Amino acid sequence: MDPEAMRGDGGDGDGDVYWRRRMSVLIAVLVVVAVVAWACSSGADGPQRASSAESSPSASSSTDPLLAGLRTLAMGTATPTPKPSPSKTTPDAKPSQRPGEPCKESDLVLSLRGEQEVYAAGARPGFLVTLVNTGPVMCKADVGPRAMEIRITSGNDRIWSTADCVSGAGTDMTELQRGVPYVRTMEWDRRRSSETCGSQPSDALPGTYVAVVRMGKLRSLKGVFHLR
Repeated sequence: MDPEAMRGDGGDGDGDVYWRRRMSVLIAVLVVVAVVAWACSSGADGPQRASSAESSPSASSSTDPLLAGLRTLAMGTATPTPKPSPSKTTPDAKPSQRPGEPCKESDLVLSLRGEQEVYAAGARPGFLVTLVNTGPVMCKADVGPRAMEIRITSGNDRIWSTADCVSGAGTDMTELQRGVPYVRTMEWDRRRSSETCGSQPSDALPGTYVAVVRMGKLRSLKGVFHLR
């Protein structure tokens, strides 16, 4: 077709208007296509941009000040996870005591038991004393009359004691196996004793008496009995 015919009868002015309208329509179509393409590319690149923001703090800090501030606050308040301390191997515990050494008072159990509670006139009270080693090994203890004392009192009156008037050294070292009780029986002749041993002992009067066995800081339970 002859380009001159497209101008129409209106001359050069009508031809310019025609081409301007065509260019406006073409530009509008291109703008719409560009907007649609931009929207699609923004939706597709959203997660990737977020991911890149997480992996690159410097980039996100420059583009999003709020996100950078939150990230800085989180890094400042984070508590580091403590590292577990390496396990230490402890050597085998050595026994605190060797066999045959003196017994520890904390390993000994001392007790006293009377044969009966009431003794008729002339009857002699009898007692049973036991000493048990609860330690880990055999140990030795002095069970002599001075070290393991049996004392009888009446109120505040000291009536009789195995530690009074002892002849010789008065010691008796014995081996105490773990859990095997040492047993001693004792009979009281109902006569008083004194530490001086200078006078003739007198007979104890009828009444209530208390017997206790003592060994260092150890004390047995009190045994109460009565003399008629």
